[in-house]
Amino acid sequence: MANNQPFDIPQQFRDIAEKNVEQASAAYGQFMNAMTQAMSMWWGAMPPNEMTSGFKTVQDRAVRFAKQNADAGFALASSLANAKDIQDVISLQTHYAQSQMQTYALQAQELGRLMADAVKKGPA
Repeated sequence: MANNQPFDIPQQFRDIAEKNVEQASAAYGQFMNAMTQAMSMWWGAMPPNEMTSGFKTVQDRAVRFAKQNADAGFALASSLANAKDIQDVISLQTHYAQSQMQTYALQAQELGRLMADAVKKGPA
């Protein structure tokens, strides 16, 4: 005999998962800050010209997109940690997948445009 009661995720598990997500997000933020500082130092050591300026713009935008995408992933993880049942989990994952696919497409278009602009500014 099948039991049709929905599976509920225990609150204690949700609390632990939420704390883990917060810790992972903080660690990722520290990593991204260190990486951004290192890249800034690297770009600062290069002689400036229009082409490197264009590629710096591409890099800055790519880093911003990475942060946005990571934030969206951590927001999903936080929401999943607070999901009360499997239906919530499926709904959250579906919405995230649809939203991120649109975001990725827009980001790819913008990066492509910025790359083309940077190449146009290259040496003649």
